[in-house]
Amino acid sequence: MSNTATFNESGVGVISNNIFGLPFTKKDARIVVLPVPWDVTVSYRDGSAKGPQAVFDASFQVDLFDEEIKDAWTSGIYMEPIPSVVRQQNSSLRKKALHCIRYLERGGSPSSPVIKNMRDDVNKGSKFLNKFVEDNAAQVLADKKMVALLGGDHSCPLGLFKALSVHYPEFGILHIDAHADLRAEYEGFEFSHASIMNNALKIKEVVKLVQVGVRDFCREEADLIKNSRGRVVLFTDRQLQREKYKGKTWNRICASIVKALPKNVHISFDIDGLEPNLCPNTGTPVPSGLKYEEVFALFEVIIASGRKIIGFDLCEVSPGTSGDIDAVIGARILYRLANLMNKSQNK
Repeated sequence: MSNTATFNESGVGVISNNIFGLPFTKKDARIVVLPVPWDVTVSYRDGSAKGPQAVFDASFQVDLFDEEIKDAWTSGIYMEPIPSVVRQQNSSLRKKALHCIRYLERGGSPSSPVIKNMRDDVNKGSKFLNKFVEDNAAQVLADKKMVALLGGDHSCPLGLFKALSVHYPEFGILHIDAHADLRAEYEGFEFSHASIMNNALKIKEVVKLVQVGVRDFCREEADLIKNSRGRVVLFTDRQLQREKYKGKTWNRICASIVKALPKNVHISFDIDGLEPNLCPNTGTPVPSGLKYEEVFALFEVIIASGRKIIGFDLCEVSPGTSGDIDAVIGARILYRLANLMNKSQNK
């Protein structure tokens, strides 16, 4: 059992405890973080498979006091051990995926037998990953706990979406991202990080997808949004910035975003939705983007509206080689989002 009675929230983060130095076990935590060290299909810079460990390591420097949530740390956050089976699969399959990507970039034929075999192996491995996440998330939800997924690339949370669909007949996804991630497939990979939201829309319980901060998307994705009959609502970065230039307050903008969401909301947070200076090592950085506090102001409006955050994922945190700012910011996003999810469920 956790020793919370003697825990000092202002003290040094003790690394023999769990994430953030918190003294919780899986049994008595309300929120369980599932780490997924996976970046098999990343199309530009890999490294996000190292994100979960980097965020865990940086978490011990996060101050636990929250000026708006009394005793926030008592929400009880626990992170599962990083699964070696996923890490091993990632290491093996990333080499095959990278070979396919480089071959196609040089103008090679996607129908090449060698490439097809490698691509099939990657797709098979991605199905394994989706089932692994779904099974582990389902176990946590069955124990009446909340789930947060820590990726890895943005293909990781599909299994969590499926697990949530068993408990919620209808829910929406608030998608924070620089990219729309709506391609049917990318580079031959059915479960590419660029296809996560296309795959999410195959889950009938996902009744709404609201995308915020997007600034890179293709014609195929634009057509899908246009033909979605309102199921997909897009707030591009360009649109948001122009509304601010014209004098519209961020609070009013947030209200219009939240209005598009149903009662139950999963937050899917690709860190590259933020300004690149906040995530310089992420896999596919794009100019402009959301400010850190802008995003959390949006999340607060969600809670104030009476909507419930039923789960969240944080993906594409990559420590890189030029310092650990990505992990430092990722750890703070994880902590604040966990506390807000707990608050939204009145716990």
